[in-house]
Amino acid sequence: MIIRVRQAAAACALGAALTACGAPAAPHAARPAPTATGAAPSRPPTLAPGPTGLTPVFKNGPRTDGRTVALTFDADMTADEGARAARGERFDNPQLIATLRALRVPATVFMTGRWADEYPLQARSIGRDPLFEIANHSYSHYAFTGDCYGLPTVSEDRMRSDVERAYAAFRRAGVTDAMPYFRFPGGCYDRAALKALTPTGVTAVQWDVVSGDAFATDSDAVARQVLQGVRPGSVVVMHCTRSAAPATERAVRTIVPELRAKGYRFVKVSELIRSADGQR
Repeated sequence: MIIRVRQAAAACALGAALTACGAPAAPHAARPAPTATGAAPSRPPTLAPGPTGLTPVFKNGPRTDGRTVALTFDADMTADEGARAARGERFDNPQLIATLRALRVPATVFMTGRWADEYPLQARSIGRDPLFEIANHSYSHYAFTGDCYGLPTVSEDRMRSDVERAYAAFRRAGVTDAMPYFRFPGGCYDRAALKALTPTGVTAVQWDVVSGDAFATDSDAVARQVLQGVRPGSVVVMHCTRSAAPATERAVRTIVPELRAKGYRFVKVSELIRSADGQR
């Protein structure tokens, strides 16, 4: 059962602490941008390719390494949604980012390059805030396989360039230290897609808890689904898009205090990957 007393207390604690997503964040040391080959000592943790050289896939952290959980948020915008944005549709969610800041919740934002092009000030603010890390969700949010929730598809010979184009968009927005992690649009991938991305050096990041926030309007239902699914080391997939996930921010106000009351500690995906790599 969701404890509404804790939810109300958390909501009251937000109050004046909420700030706009685009507000300047404290500067922090830059991480090196991902490269196709080589690895600097300060490079963020990644998983090694599999025995056949395919891009590694990460779904959750160790189940025995304490009660850690990573909240991840997909900032989706497809390459052809500019006209909808021009008409006033909002693909951002500054209130959600402000709430995460107010509650001091580390998170990983999987951002499309098109989103960064549309909201460069917000992308830079998120990317420069040490509370967050930005990872790659493709440039166009086109599927990397056929038959993926009706998404348009990117051809195999353009998969690598689509990922690299997203990193270029992040740099244009002022994000110089995006993480070498990639989330497939729709979560759809196959062997051909993993092979196509091997030269980029990324680790593909999936999830083990689906929040159900896409197009949901009942924040309590979203919160229940997350709270029932989380286990130590879980990666939760949610969205940072007002038009497509309007209940997410309200759900987070419930999820965070409930999980903390159960002894969970929120971490970024990079910490879970570091823990998983250490147990290999």
